[in-house]
Amino acid sequence: MVVTRFAPSPTGYLHIGGLRTALFSYLWAKKNGGKFVLRIEDTDKARNSQEATNAILKAFAWLGLKHDGEITYQSQRDDIYAKYIKQLLDEGKAYKCYTSKEELTQLRETQMANKERTKYDGKYRDFNGTTPEGVEPVIRIKAPLKGEIIVKDGVKGDIVFQAEDILDDFIIARADGAPTYNFVVAIDDALMGINEVIRGDDHLSNTPKQIIVYEALEFELPKFYHVPMIHNSEGKKLSKRDGATDVMAYKEMGYTPASLLNFLVRLGWSHGDQEIFSMDEMQELFNPKDINKSASIYNTEKLNWLNSHYIKNTPNSKLAEFLTQYDLILTSHDKKEILLDELKDRAKTLKEMASLVKEIIETPTFYNEKAVKKAFKGNVMEILSAFKTKVEFANELHLPSDYHHLMQEVVDEMQISFGKIGQPLRVALLGKMGGPALDSIMAIIGKDETIQRIVNAIIKHK
Repeated sequence: MVVTRFAPSPTGYLHIGGLRTALFSYLWAKKNGGKFVLRIEDTDKARNSQEATNAILKAFAWLGLKHDGEITYQSQRDDIYAKYIKQLLDEGKAYKCYTSKEELTQLRETQMANKERTKYDGKYRDFNGTTPEGVEPVIRIKAPLKGEIIVKDGVKGDIVFQAEDILDDFIIARADGAPTYNFVVAIDDALMGINEVIRGDDHLSNTPKQIIVYEALEFELPKFYHVPMIHNSEGKKLSKRDGATDVMAYKEMGYTPASLLNFLVRLGWSHGDQEIFSMDEMQELFNPKDINKSASIYNTEKLNWLNSHYIKNTPNSKLAEFLTQYDLILTSHDKKEILLDELKDRAKTLKEMASLVKEIIETPTFYNEKAVKKAFKGNVMEILSAFKTKVEFANELHLPSDYHHLMQEVVDEMQISFGKIGQPLRVALLGKMGGPALDSIMAIIGKDETIQRIVNAIIKHK
């Protein structure tokens, strides 16, 4: 059974790269009928916050990425880590190091002056003398001094690290007893049964150290997949300006969960020329072995295109639910279907749709000067008054076609072009040029509101 995990460190928001890693891990587990585990890596108590943890959980809930089982918190597993530290010490695979910070600084400066790679010199690796007093030791693991460490990576292939070039006896527990990242990650993955690790390739340099921990504790290695980073259009590291922002900011900007997940799955993975994937299709088709070896490029236009697609194809009941985050309650609006159908093709984001909805259902308090100057001239007030009278005396006005028929009557009776009534009526109803079809607008706001808006415009501009 495939067991994957997402293991964020709650020192800040969940960013787009982390979410993509979580999605890949989720899809691979679900495709194989396995488990997707969520682990919060919060051993660094000074940097981690409950607020950041809550933000991660909130993002998961919004996107519908459900983890299996209870959430694991590393901060609650200190006894487990202490047990394995003791085991390595007892087996002679780790040791106490009394080198002070001042000594380490001096060692580093000397190595740099000699143009050597900076590393711990192994002074206490096999130390038999008297240890210094007043120094709380750290615990270091005995890393191999020579030979190769091979990372068998499902994306990049075999990656060979020369032990003498990259490794030293790295710290697995600090002087206060707190275990370090590479140590606890390896233990947690092993004990939680994580057998396939999908993560960003910024973790690749950590992998040899984690393999050393696995081997020292005689744990079975998982399969590794290191996913290349997401870059901006210039091929550089993604910044906040490019989209590397809090995942929940995408909700505020008006993106649907489905569009964001679809966008992310295509950043570094593909299935032929297919662009639109349902969650079921993602689970059926995704394979981490097909992840691209090179960095993927973040494209806002593609995200907007996908979002437009999903907005157009989302049921109106669900769209109304989405729009509640913009203080729009449309669930009981009697013209909800006409309203949302009219705007689906116009909005790239839910936020934009919310703005368009408010322009229609809220009475205008401001009239665009250029629009007024263009539309309100000649006998326009006579035309608006004639249309208002027809609306007042009409008995059945429910559908857009009902209002369109009245407009046509005014055009025919006054022998004017349709634009002569269309432009001023649009400004009267919306306060500006542009927008959805006039007959749909009037059907949405209803007879009384249509009359009132025309009256307001006549009084304001006669």
